[in-house]
Amino acid sequence: MYAAILRTHGPIESDPLDYVEVPEPTPGPGEISIDVLACGVCRSNLHMIEGDWLPGTPASLPIIPGHEVVGRVKVLGPGVTNLAVGDRIGVQPIWSTCGLCIHCLTGNEQRCRARQITGETRDGGYAEVMLANAAYAYKIPDGLSDAEAAPLLCPGITAHGSVKKAQLSPGQKIGVFGVGGVGHMVLQMAALTGADVYAVTRSAAHRGLAEELGAKASYVPAGHEGGPVLPDASLDAAIVFAPSDHAVADAIRVVRPGGRVVLGVAQTVGPMDIGDEKTVVGSVLGSRWEMSEVLGLASDGKLRSVHEDFPLSEANLALSRLKSGDLLARAVLIPGA
Repeated sequence: MYAAILRTHGPIESDPLDYVEVPEPTPGPGEISIDVLACGVCRSNLHMIEGDWLPGTPASLPIIPGHEVVGRVKVLGPGVTNLAVGDRIGVQPIWSTCGLCIHCLTGNEQRCRARQITGETRDGGYAEVMLANAAYAYKIPDGLSDAEAAPLLCPGITAHGSVKKAQLSPGQKIGVFGVGGVGHMVLQMAALTGADVYAVTRSAAHRGLAEELGAKASYVPAGHEGGPVLPDASLDAAIVFAPSDHAVADAIRVVRPGGRVVLGVAQTVGPMDIGDEKTVVGSVLGSRWEMSEVLGLASDGKLRSVHEDFPLSEANLALSRLKSGDLLARAVLIPGA
């Protein structure tokens, strides 16, 4: 089989992923092998490939990235009874968890400290064939194409978790900072709560996409030209997926006293007036049950992924386009294309 494999970290401009032939993996107990049909390209893939998360991530080299995968079951490992050969399934970033800690037992398995991560601690979906844990695989609804389903498995579940933490009510006002691979799904899910959604992004193309997807209006960040800026203390909540400290500060500025700011990016939170009693909370992924809810929303036509497809052999190009900001939403790799 062929895969885009990382052997040595480096800037994406140096084409660090090698598209080469590698041995096909064999599933162990509780595992399946799948023929990969589509794999989304995440900014966290870029961070890992360029070495931003060393020494902790990846767990070892070489490794095959990719953690939002749609494929068809090829081989069942011993003990797998919940799936059949030929099933079309999805794999999200959480490859497995311990199932025993307080986080797993309270429905917050995404926080498990013993979790395995697809494409970071286990080989992922930048390949023609990959292994998955059968207990963490999701049957993909028939009405969704491979390429539109793949982004649901990371941006979709990530957006779902962030909107849930924003604790929105009908008629409230929320700002979404960053309208990219995750942000464009946050917009749609926030609108489903009945809240009024406002987009904040530097890109005119992304502002247009936001309004197409249901934003009441779109704005530029404070200090930027090209459009209006949100007033201070004008929103009930904000969700940030723009990877910059400035975006975090801007979100805190526009949220009213007592409001909530949800961070989906690892950025610095600067000084805050404690008298405003604003809440800042982080958000990452979600549980298996919540992943099923996301797939249901998409199947019912309430959520759609905007994507641009690339052959698997052009993984370096897709990541370069992501780094340069030259993608409207999500890149998706297609093996055999």
